[in-house]
Amino acid sequence: MKLRAGVVLVVFIVVLQAFSSGVRGQGTVPPEAESLMLDQAISLALQNNNEVKNALLETEKAREQVAAFRTRRLPIFTLSILGARMLKSATFEFPRGSLGTFAATGPIPAKDTDVEAKPQFVTYGSASMAQPLSQQYRIGLNIDLLETNQAIAMEKLRLQRQTTVNDVKHAYYGVLQLQSSLEAAQEAVVFYRELTRVVDQHVAQKAAMRSEGMEVKARLAKAEKDVLALSNAMASQKEQLNRLLARDIRTRFTVSPVPDPSSFVINLDEAGSIALSKRPEVKEARLKVKKAEYNMRIKKSEYIPDVSLAVNYVSVYNVEVLPRDIATAGLLFTWDIFDWGRKKRELAERSMTIEQASNGVRETESVVLMDVNAKYRKLQEAKAESDASQLGLEAAREKLRTTKNQYAEKTLLLKDVLEAEAALAEANRQYQNALLDLWKAKANFEKAMGEEYK
Repeated sequence: MKLRAGVVLVVFIVVLQAFSSGVRGQGTVPPEAESLMLDQAISLALQNNNEVKNALLETEKAREQVAAFRTRRLPIFTLSILGARMLKSATFEFPRGSLGTFAATGPIPAKDTDVEAKPQFVTYGSASMAQPLSQQYRIGLNIDLLETNQAIAMEKLRLQRQTTVNDVKHAYYGVLQLQSSLEAAQEAVVFYRELTRVVDQHVAQKAAMRSEGMEVKARLAKAEKDVLALSNAMASQKEQLNRLLARDIRTRFTVSPVPDPSSFVINLDEAGSIALSKRPEVKEARLKVKKAEYNMRIKKSEYIPDVSLAVNYVSVYNVEVLPRDIATAGLLFTWDIFDWGRKKRELAERSMTIEQASNGVRETESVVLMDVNAKYRKLQEAKAESDASQLGLEAAREKLRTTKNQYAEKTLLLKDVLEAEAALAEANRQYQNALLDLWKAKANFEKAMGEEYK
């Protein structure tokens, strides 16, 4: 028995040395894999993410629409030229004296006269300039409306940026958690491989039972399966993060640890107020009320007649009986004097749209407050779970240490040591999952409050 106890101590020394060297070996980062920081990942996503780019393009499109509509304040120049051949003769009738009666000549023409224009190629040209006058008020309202659409596009851009940052954080934390779990699984493989080798030697020397060797091999097989599963999961998670960064999904990288989230010392009512002032959804809902009001005012402006300063020039070629050039200047007045109640009903419809938008603001504010409260509670729960799992991990570590000492003193079996090691692995898994949930809960709460990455 003394010989066997000495052998056991030697086994543990060898295993622990191999375990330590394995840990150092697994921590080596391939030179071609870059180290990606969380802030760096967020910056890359905000610069290159395709959805963020599309949202930014929407704001640029809205800006161009405003600039384009501003030109409606300026004069409108129109040029029209028609070149055609008459399909049949045109007859112009001039009754006797239609051109006047003079003392020296008498009536002109002296009798009814018909002038025939034979079919030929003729050219009609016209040019006009119209400067809107009374329409300036309506044009200004439409510009205000388009600027409101631009502001809405900006809020959608802010929302997309916040969503992208949140997605990047979740993906980054997922890679970080899988990377930590994979390192632990690789350490377990090193441990079980060395333990298998040593136990096989003792089974051959009849210093250990064959069942002990089989149990260690089963643990090794499971650890190797865990390494494969975690490697595949981390590869998929890294591809997802690379997609969010809009770069080649095959780009290799490692992630750097982030500080453990601390508890939020913030009043829930204060968090709600911050969210109502910062959340893009709330600002967008309020802008929609403003947009509906502009639409109402634009419809009311249709009661104002359209008055424009107009200059026209018309020229006709190859028709001898018509004047060659005609030029006019004056005011162009247009008014729809009777519309069968159309404007009244359209105003009623737009008034209802304003009421709907106002209801939307109240509903959005309620949803935002509920979201903030839910995310805050989830953050509290995740923090409590993280603290509890950390204590469980520390307890499992201490139990494994005690079990090893008792096994060395021949008061426990190898099975007890393996069970303690498995319990430590499970406690570590639970802690990593709890920590991941805490990171995600913190990111979700920050998004719920409307915080933006600077």
